[in-house]
Amino acid sequence: MSKEIVAVLLLALGGFLIGGVYSTWKTAKFMAGVLGVAALLAIGGAIAWLAS
Repeated sequence: MSKEIVAVLLLALGGFLIGGVYSTWKTAKFMAGVLGVAALLAIGGAIAWLAS
């Protein structure tokens, strides 16, 4: 897989997880926090992947 494809997939995963944060925030704040951390890790990983 090329470098850009992996980064785009990680960004897509981050966006999907941010959507999960948005949808679970009112009912399960702890789970929304866990999803938020995972989203930040995915987006950070994509940026690091592109920078390397």
